[in-house]
Amino acid sequence: QLQASGGGLVQAGGSLRLSCAASGRTFSSYIMGWFRQAPGKERESIATITSSGGNTYYVDSIKGRFTISRDNAKNTVSLQMNSLKPEDTAVYYCAARRPGTNVWNYWGQGTQVTVSS
Repeated sequence: QLQASGGGLVQAGGSLRLSCAASGRTFSSYIMGWFRQAPGKERESIATITSSGGNTYYVDSIKGRFTISRDNAKNTVSLQMNSLKPEDTAVYYCAARRPGTNVWNYWGQGTQVTVSS
């Protein structure tokens, strides 16, 4: 089970930190990701981190502004979002999948991020 938090309303140029808490004893074996869905758009994958945290991947639109990280001891994954833009407004979701698969098995409930201009 995944529980996302940290969304809110922020002005353009500001920062937010999203967190996702996972239950269970196998968190460290999962690849974790953050997705977002803007109004009228499809859900998109924006950041992924491998089970060990050794590798990260970002969609081009957030490179250099967002950072994904994880703490396997605390069963958490975070998304630090800096230099936010109005186009970052969306519902953000965390998700988990097993290595070697392309199916995201578990999803958080989503947290709203709104960036005002």
